[in-house]
Formats: sequence, structure tokens, C-alpha cells
Amino acid sequence: MGRDVQKQSSWMGVRGRYVFLVLLTIQCSSSILLLHYSRVMPVVGDQRYITSTAVFLNEVIKLAICLTIALYEVSKSAPPSMPATSLFGSLAAAIFTGDSWKLAVPAALYTISNSLQYIALSNVEAVQFQVTYQLKLIATAVFGAMVMRKSLPYAKWMILLLLVAGVALVQIPPVDPHELDRRTHVYLPRRLSDLQQFGVAAGPVLRKRSATYEGIQDDMIQGHPVFNARTGLLTTLGACFASGLAGLSFEKVLRDSTQSTSVWIRNVQLAIYSIFPALFIGVIFLDGERVAKRGFFHGYNWTVWSVIAGQAVGGIAASFCISYSELGLLQAASAMSIVLSSLASPFFFDIQVSAYFILGTLIVLVACFVYIPSPLNAKSDLRPRLPPIRIEKAKSSPDTDGSGQELAVPPNDFSIKLPTTPLISEASALTTSRPGSPSPARHHARAHSSRGYFGRQHHEN
Repeated sequence: MGRDVQKQSSWMGVRGRYVFLVLLTIQCSSSILLLHYSRVMPVVGDQRYITSTAVFLNEVIKLAICLTIALYEVSKSAPPSMPATSLFGSLAAAIFTGDSWKLAVPAALYTISNSLQYIALSNVEAVQFQVTYQLKLIATAVFGAMVMRKSLPYAKWMILLLLVAGVALVQIPPVDPHELDRRTHVYLPRRLSDLQQFGVAAGPVLRKRSATYEGIQDDMIQGHPVFNARTGLLTTLGACFASGLAGLSFEKVLRDSTQSTSVWIRNVQLAIYSIFPALFIGVIFLDGERVAKRGFFHGYNWTVWSVIAGQAVGGIAASFCISYSELGLLQAASAMSIVLSSLASPFFFDIQVSAYFILGTLIVLVACFVYIPSPLNAKSDLRPRLPPIRIEKAKSSPDTDGSGQELAVPPNDFSIKLPTTPLISEASALTTSRPGSPSPARHHARAHSSRGYFGRQHHEN
């Protein structure tokens, strides 16, 4: 017993925070690097995979994982004789509770943020995206002051301005725009000799168009995608603000909730409300024609599936940090992942790093670690919030109200009832078995009757 308590305290304490921070940092870095590689790697077939299908499958996998664990939690508190239909009914009642509809807003914002990340990482390098993505701190601060009335000291606003300066330095191109590499400038061969010099790798791509030059430009772009810096920057900023607003709205729903709901139930609710915009807006409305023409899983390989799984795990981890009031832990992991990505990118990608990029990255890292509170020294352990305390006055019956109907008490709530004085009325003083002095009403009645009696005698005389 003592060993289990010690193990639990070790995981819930500083050592557990350190392990969770390291794992979350590795997940953030590997997920971004894999996503970027899936958008610039050699194509599977003749086209790349459709990003809206990946966003939809991300939510489906997240829903399957969280729904399984939530069903296990509900089954632990249910009697063994409960049928499966009643068990699923209890799970559905826990999921579609009174305030579950409020999660539709953060779920839609998370879906928008995930979709914009795919577009951004198709147009910028992974490290550049991660550095720019730290502007989410500014979005969180601004929306926190507007939505949740959070105030920041003047020094932290100055740190955020320093963060903006570092991000601006990172956006400076490393070389002259006319000397960009072939990933940002596509060379289109016009003669057969130029096509032969392009390499043997161009043969399989052009095997279906050997008799014509029609479509060669599309083939070259698919093999060597074009980076659009403006599109990458705008979509990264959009992902920052959507993710920051989604995190704050999710936190507000948790704080305003009067019920103690499991984290897995909250993840199921988020996944359910995220599936609808991902399917109907992304897959059907925006990419419905391409999905019908190429197929839903066109262009998929192990890299794409790894990206989807990593995004699902990252979404669950982010919701855990918000639910347990550990937003600083998530922000610290996102900042530390920049270091890992900066070390790994030269080995996996042919990137050119300038002095402006290094200086801007260092400024962003310093600003992040000064702005974010240390997650290892936080006072709150990784545990959910205490349920709210309700204070009620005593009713005529502890389980019913005055009309005889039972009071609806939310589960796992602390209820404190303030008892009234049993001798507050004459009837209670006569019926109680507890010793006590006469009630004020009875004493007042005696005094009033005596005064009235002598008043009548004086009136008769």
C-alpha cells in the first residue's frame, strides 16, 4: 500500500511532470516533422493525399480511443448484472449532458486549426512553422483578457513584443529570392536533353505522358512542391489564433461547468463535435469532387498514418493539460520542441539557415521560457479540479422540496446545508425533544397577552 502511494506521488509530483514534459516535447517535434515530410516527400501514385481526409480520420481515431476508455470507466461503477444496453445508455447520458453543446465552439476551432496546419506545413519549413506558431501565446493573452478577464502585467506584454520581433527575424529569407533552391523554384525542362539531365527519378512520374508535354508542369510540382511563404505565414497565423481561442473557450466551459465530468468524456464530446465540420465542410463540401475522383485513401502510406496517429495523441494530451490546469506544461513542451526540430531538420531536410533565423529562434526561445511559468515547480499536481460546493438552506425534507418533488443533485458535488434553529417557532419548541429556552415568539405572545389583560381591566374600571 505504501509503495503504491509512493509511486503515485512520484508520478503526480515533479518527477511525473518531468517525464510528461519530455514525452510531450518529443511528440510535438516528431508530429510536426512527420507532417511536413508527408507534404514534401515523393508522391504516392500521381497525387498527394487529401488533407481534409487526414483531419477527419484524426478525429475518428481520437473518438475511438477516448470512447473505449470512457466506456471502461462507466463499467467500473456499474453493477455486474447491468445489461449492455443500460451500460451504453449510461455512457450516452454522460456524454450528451446539459453543457456538452458548449464544446461545439472549441471543437470547430480545433478543426480549423488542424486544417490550417496542413496548409502551413506545405509551404514553410517545419522549424519556421514551430517558431512562428509560438505567436499562439499572444493570441492566448489577448483572448484571455477579452473572454476570461485575465490581466497580464506590463512586463509580460513587453516579453510578447520581444516574441513578435523574434518571429519577424525568422521570416527573413536566408538567400536572395532569385537563388532559391528547387523546392521553391520549379525548373521546367523544354528539351529532351534537359529532361534526361533531370534524373532517372523523373521517368516513373512521366510514364503516363511519354507522348506529350501536357501535364509536365503538374508532375514537377507534385514531385518538388512549391513553397509559398505568404500562404504559409497567413495560415500559420490563422492556426495560432484558432488554437488559442479554442483552448480558452474549452477552459471556460470547464470552469463554468457545475458537474464533475471525466476527462475522457470531455474528449469524446470534443471529438464528436469535431467530426461534423471535418466531414461535412472539409471532406464533402471543399474536397468532395477530389475525393470522389481519386478515392478517400488515395496517396496514403505509413507516413500519413503516422501523422494522423501523432495528431490524435497530441490532441488528447492537449485536452488533458487544459483539463488539469497544466496549460504551462503544454506551452513549455511546444517551445522545447523547437530545439529538437532545429537539431533534426538538417539531417532530414535540405534547409538553409541564416544568421537572422538563428537569432530570431533564440529570441523566441528566451521569450517563451521567460513568459511561461515553470511547469516543474507548479503547485497543482496533475489532478482534476474539485467539484463545486453548493450551499443550500434546509428544506422540510432532506430529499424533497416544498412541492414534494425530489431535488436534482448533480453527481459528485459537495452539498452543505445550513440548518435553521429548531426553536425558531412555537410549534418547533413544543415538539422538539432538545432542551432549550422558550422561543421568542412564545415569549412575545405571553407578554402581549399580559399587557392586553391589564389593559382590559383598566378599561373596565
